[in-house]
Amino acid sequence: MASTLVQASSFCFVLALLAIFSLLDYCSCWSSAGATWYGSATGAGSDEQSPFSSMVSAGGPSLFKSGKGCGACYQVKCTDNAACSGNPVTVVITDECPGCVSESVHFDMSGTSFGAMANSGQANQLRSAGQLQVQYQRVQCDYGGVNIAFHVDSGSNSYYFAVVIEFVDGDGDLNAVDLRQALDSDTWQSMQHSWGAVWKLDNGSAMKAPFSIRLTTLESGKVLVITDAIPAGWTAGTTYQSAVNYQV
Repeated sequence: MASTLVQASSFCFVLALLAIFSLLDYCSCWSSAGATWYGSATGAGSDEQSPFSSMVSAGGPSLFKSGKGCGACYQVKCTDNAACSGNPVTVVITDECPGCVSESVHFDMSGTSFGAMANSGQANQLRSAGQLQVQYQRVQCDYGGVNIAFHVDSGSNSYYFAVVIEFVDGDGDLNAVDLRQALDSDTWQSMQHSWGAVWKLDNGSAMKAPFSIRLTTLESGKVLVITDAIPAGWTAGTTYQSAVNYQV
């Protein structure tokens, strides 16, 4: 049966594109958590759009972190049900589950990712349990060379700029985002975290593109710089992709 826990509408848009995950910079430290599932049994949770791989999860408050936990990657496994394989699956936090507070850590997984913890042919049996105790650990995200994507919010203009940030390798989550305008090589302006993976800057005066973007991750504080990520002549509602130019 599907979880009845309340799902928030704030979707994080952090891509789970058939990602390969490594344990670099993270210890192999398993901890206990609760897990449920939502959506259709073989669905992708909140997002049915390609190219999401369905391996996503909403997180309780301790995982979602008021939106800054969006994009973090975790391995999750179960062993306390006869249908559990004991093999870990990797999920990306893409939503908030504000009602998931019965445990200090809770994953509300897509039907697909929850079923993936089962022995072969027993996914439906495992999903019928509804709720499980699981083990989890944080892992790095690796999107296989896909460039970071910046989807410009449809309400953006010369004075107000908001962007959804996708495909962030490594930590996946973001603690700070800064913007540098054209012809200004020294001044970085702090963007405000809006919700989920959306960051915004209400400048008060017209801004001049191209914009360079500086990302600071939440988990390890790594700094990634993408020069001219948003080109001159940008348009609202458009997605731009760029490689990281350098890491501090």
